[in-house]
Parts: sequence; structure tokens; C-alpha cells
Amino acid sequence: MGRLLRPLLRGTTYTRLLHLWVPVLVVSVWMFIAPTRPWVPLLMMIPVGLIPAVRRGEGVQAQLLLTPDERDPGFSVAPATAWRDRLRVVLWLEVRMALGAVAAVGSVWLPILAFELAEIACGRVTDDIPGLAEVAQPGWSALLVPLPLLALYGLVVGLGELVTAVARRLLGPSATERLAALEERTEQLLERNRIARELHDSIGHALTVAVVQAGAARAAGDPAFTDRALDAIEETGRAALEDLERVLGILRESERPVGSRPTLTNADRLLESARASGAKVEAELTGPVATVPGPVSREGYRILQESLTNVLRHAGAVPVRVRIEVAGDTLALEVRNPLTAGIRGPGRGSGLRGIRERAALLGGHAHTGPHEGDWQVRAELPLR
Repeated sequence: MGRLLRPLLRGTTYTRLLHLWVPVLVVSVWMFIAPTRPWVPLLMMIPVGLIPAVRRGEGVQAQLLLTPDERDPGFSVAPATAWRDRLRVVLWLEVRMALGAVAAVGSVWLPILAFELAEIACGRVTDDIPGLAEVAQPGWSALLVPLPLLALYGLVVGLGELVTAVARRLLGPSATERLAALEERTEQLLERNRIARELHDSIGHALTVAVVQAGAARAAGDPAFTDRALDAIEETGRAALEDLERVLGILRESERPVGSRPTLTNADRLLESARASGAKVEAELTGPVATVPGPVSREGYRILQESLTNVLRHAGAVPVRVRIEVAGDTLALEVRNPLTAGIRGPGRGSGLRGIRERAALLGGHAHTGPHEGDWQVRAELPLR
């Protein structure tokens, strides 16, 4: 019994009924003008539904009255730009008016019928509903009183569910809009992954340099070396703070340009940081690095940064050979260091996976692993 009465306690039941009554107001006004032509409002809905902004209004009404408790009911609130969407709005207006007429007639006459049956059961004869007094007898009309009320209950709840289902079908986003929303969601996920890689590379590099420098300064016991180590830690920390501020700025302002991100023209900063950490870095730059397109140069910088970070983290102060070559339509980037017994392993491999992901994102490829007795990171990125 409680489940049966539950819809009567929900506000949604009555907001849906109100939603069905709204178009009946138009019909009521028209009936005062030309009561012999009640079909005219249905024709009027055709040009009205073809107006692009009508879809927005109907979508907002559906959200507020049909599904007030749902966060994402699936109604489109964008103007109808395609003709297919406009025709769907026209069909929706026709169906809404028809269902509204049924709801209005039922919600008015079913309570009147229940009242008339109660009057007859009490011995009072009325002519408000012609022919009812002749059919209904006082003895058993009292048993019929609940039937119109139950029919009214089913009508209100059933039409509310029906109009909501039809609205989801006709006012929902089209296939083109769903595809656009999916593409937007994909772009957001890609941007989140890119920001995560930015933080991993920048902050991970800074922390690795700081740890290596601090450990080397403690082991050396040389005041001059300690000063140089502190200078390197300070410089790397400042660069990491700049990267962190830039990434946070991107999160705060989605339209902020990415031109301030470091590129391969700033590679000297990474090489000097690795040298200050004790690594013996030999760098070879070939070709016009400054002319590399911005997206490729920025991702190349991050690949180089992550490669040097992995060397310092896992191999320590070992000789490192860096080669950056711009030839034809390809940027080749290679970082090699000798495999030593002191390597503690690649950990979870998120950095190496990030290198491969960055290369694949630009249509290139990257190889990470042992090669001729060395540990090699080699990436090839197309310039176009």
C-alpha cells in the first residue's frame, strides 16, 4: 500500500501534471476565440516548433518540471540547428498538446464523476452528468466512487511517466550533439593526462636532482661542492615552482596559452642541472633546433627531462650521452647511459610509459630499454 501511495507524496508527480497543463492554456484561450475549430492550435505548433530557440525553452521546461531531481536528465537546451532536430521539436509539441488535453479532461471530469456517484449514493439525484442517474443506482454507486479516483491516479502518474519518456526521446541530444559531447569529454581527459604528465616530469625531475645533490654534498664533505649543490637545488626548485604555477594557471584558466612552456631551446638548463648532480653529460645538437614546431619542441623537452631524471634516479652520477638531431621532417632524441650494477630498477615505469605516450601523441614512437650494453631512450617525432 505504501508503494502505491508513494507517487502521491512526490513533488515530481505534480510538476509533471503542471507541465501537461501548460499547453492546455493555449487551447483554452483559443476556444474563446473559435470554439468550432479546436484543431487550429495543433497547426500553430508546426511553425512554432521550427523556431530554433523553442527547443531551448522546451528543454529547460522539461528539466525543471519533468525531472527536477535529476542532475543530468538528458534533455538538450541548445537551439535546434539541424532540420531533423526542428522536426523533432514539432513532433514533441504536438504530442505534448495531445497528452495535455487528455490530462486536462481526465483531471477535471474524473473527480466530478466520483462526486456525482457519491451524491447518488446519498440519495441525491443530479443532472450534471446526463444519464448517470439512470445507470447508477443508490445501492451500489457507493462502491463505484473509488474507481474514478483510481483512474485519476493512474492517469496522472502514467501520463507523467509517458510524457517524460517521450521528452527524453524527442528533446534529447541528436547523434551529432552526442558525438560532439563525447569529443569534448575526450579532450578534457587528454588535457588532464597531459597536465598529470607535466607535473610528473617537472616535479619529479626537481625532487630527483635535489635528492641526488643533497646526498652527494653530504658524502663529499667539501664546502665548495656543497655550495654548488645548493645552487643547483635552488635553481631546479625555482624552475619546478615556475612549472607548477604555470600548470595551476592552466587549470584556473582553460583558455590560457601554452607558449610559456619550456622547449628544446631551453635544453641547456636540463643538461646543466644533470651535470651539477654529478652526471658527466656529453650533448650533441645537430640541425636547426630553434625551428622545431612548438608542440614537438615542448614534448621533446619533457622527454629529455624525464630521460635525465631516470638516469639520476636509477643510475646515479654516470656518463650520459645526449643527442638531439633535426633532419628532414623528423626530430630524433637519444639519451644513453651505461648499465651498472647499482641500478635499482625502473620502479613502476610511469616515467617510461609517459615518454612513449608523448611520442605516440605526436604520431612518433619511442624505444626505452637496454641497447648494446647501455640503457637507451630514443624517440623520433615527426615535425609535421
